[in-house]
Amino acid sequence: MSGRALPAVPLAADGAPLFILPDELAIDTDVARRVIGDFIRGQLRQAGFERAVLGLSGGIDSALVAFLVAEAIGAERLHCVRMPYRSSSAASLSDAASVVAALGCSSETVEVTAMVDGFFGTAAQAGASGAEGASASALRRGNFTARMRMAVLYDRSVTWGGLVVGTGNKTESLIGYTTLFGDSACAFNPIGDLYKSQVRQLAAAMGVPEAIIRKAPSADLWPGQTDEGEAGFSYPELDRLLFWRIDKRRSPDEVVAMGFDAALVERVDRMVAGAEFKRQVPPIAKLGPRTAGVDYLYPRRRPGSAGG
Repeated sequence: MSGRALPAVPLAADGAPLFILPDELAIDTDVARRVIGDFIRGQLRQAGFERAVLGLSGGIDSALVAFLVAEAIGAERLHCVRMPYRSSSAASLSDAASVVAALGCSSETVEVTAMVDGFFGTAAQAGASGAEGASASALRRGNFTARMRMAVLYDRSVTWGGLVVGTGNKTESLIGYTTLFGDSACAFNPIGDLYKSQVRQLAAAMGVPEAIIRKAPSADLWPGQTDEGEAGFSYPELDRLLFWRIDKRRSPDEVVAMGFDAALVERVDRMVAGAEFKRQVPPIAKLGPRTAGVDYLYPRRRPGSAGG
């Protein structure tokens, strides 16, 4: 079940809508840009940084974040890192390069192949994980690759002197379509409250290249992998369901009465509940009178300020 495209959706070169935007998910992109820009500047200021670093995959999420950060603090303060694995799509690198060219920010390419193969091994040589590593599943390798990429980003946050900016959207966070301590790791996340459909809308408003907006979303963790193909959903359909279940707090029976498939509702509810641990900081066994993260809570402050 997918919503009809709004008239405001831009058209592609062939005259077709550039993407599907369900009515209830349409946002005021001018307001979103202003709020997110203030958020980015505020997070950097509070942490005592002036620069930012992010992983640029060639996908729409990281492309949009790059545009947002460049608009908020200037492209000269943004460093984008491309981190391909040997099986990564060549189109991902070229799409990432188009973002760098459009923004004029600094960038580099760091191959993670040696890091991943050094652990799992190759057909010719065993890796650090031993003989069993050669038979690791694509999902296991994909998760490890995501964590190696984040290790690179946090190293570059030191050499560049900037905070690591997150690129995960609200849809992925809710259903757990993230790798813990991989793509979900960051200092702050500008688009974490935007559904995938809203990411597309804002990306179009900001001038993200059309080729990136149009292509099938993919984590590019193995050849031919796409988000929707792997999980068996369409983002417009999933976004609408999450909007009514999470934002509007409609019950399962209510959304089924709206026309959503009952099996899909049950499946998505299980995914949201099962991914809760990914959205929380690790629980701490409370022993003392004031426990960090439990009853010792302070807002993030500028370093050196009173109470920091």
